[in-house]
Amino acid sequence: MSSENAPVIFDELTTECGFKIAHATLTKPASLNALDLQMINLLTSQLEKWQQDPKIAMVFLDGSGERAFCAGGDIVSMYKSMQDPEFNKENPDAANSLALQEFFTYEYQLDYLIHTFSKPILVWGNGIIMGGGLGLMSGGSHRVVTESSRIAMPEISIGLYPDVGGSHFLNVMPAGCGLFLGLTGASINATDALYSNLADYFVPHDAKVTLFARLFAANWQEDCLHQTLSSICDEFHSLHIGELPQGNLSATQDWLTNLAAQTDVAQAVDYILSANADDNKWLSKAQGTLSAGSPITAHLVFEQLQRGKDMTLAECFQMELGLSCKCGEFGEFQEGVRALMIDKDNRPNWRFKSVEQVPKATIEYLFENIWSQGTHPLAHLGADQ
Repeated sequence: MSSENAPVIFDELTTECGFKIAHATLTKPASLNALDLQMINLLTSQLEKWQQDPKIAMVFLDGSGERAFCAGGDIVSMYKSMQDPEFNKENPDAANSLALQEFFTYEYQLDYLIHTFSKPILVWGNGIIMGGGLGLMSGGSHRVVTESSRIAMPEISIGLYPDVGGSHFLNVMPAGCGLFLGLTGASINATDALYSNLADYFVPHDAKVTLFARLFAANWQEDCLHQTLSSICDEFHSLHIGELPQGNLSATQDWLTNLAAQTDVAQAVDYILSANADDNKWLSKAQGTLSAGSPITAHLVFEQLQRGKDMTLAECFQMELGLSCKCGEFGEFQEGVRALMIDKDNRPNWRFKSVEQVPKATIEYLFENIWSQGTHPLAHLGADQ
């Protein structure tokens, strides 16, 4: 699709040596390029075609507008589907609402495709990158952040949890970083993204045109596509590394390492909330978000990271699909979206008022597998790895 009204625009640009750069742009700037099912399916279909095209050297994925690459999934649409009178009417305990299951299934398939794509994918992470946007970005082979990058997994504020592969990418961060970011929904900048393994390169946004020109002039060869792109990205990163903003994570690494040593979620939450944040606005804001967030989500974050440590990427997505469907059925997610996005009263009525009140049985229920053997919608992931 190349129409101006399309939610994703695709283009193929021929380089000087005859190879092509495939360019995909999310084009819903009014909603900060929030992902809906149509966008997910368009991206998946086109990426599969590009992966098979021998003339495509690389994919360049970005978002339209100056404010965001992608602010996440279209949770308002999800909320409306969960409010439908037919939602789980037939089998309320199975957490198998087809609309919600379909969205998460196709979203996670797209994320996994990007993670395992055979050609290099450069993701231009300018502006806001949250939730589902981070699902797209985290899998890119070459993840670029800019001076305006603002990255977060703020699901604790809506009663969900850091999905889209968070069970994997939060676990490959320096000790305690993933747990902290998952529990607090804290926003991080380009420097923090590089430190926490969410990004690979820093390039100022106004250098994007120059970067494109360099990509067009490159001598692309089929047997070294990744190396060629890495060399170019390294060149731009080295040129601009002195322009990186001040980060927050590295300066608090000792404190974060101690957070990682907490043995249960109640200890972890208390450790964060009891920290002295008088002179640290970033930490103070993170504490406020955690205090106001869903106690169930706090448990889910702690548990998903424990389970995800020993899982393959495919297994993480498979676990998350069941968990996301269960969260949609359970009600906490619905209430969080209502308070933040629908009524906008910012006063969610969480099922439990503290992490100590959440029964172990509730968390075990949410992590239960809801499909019989061989029927999992994502059972095929990893089969060819």
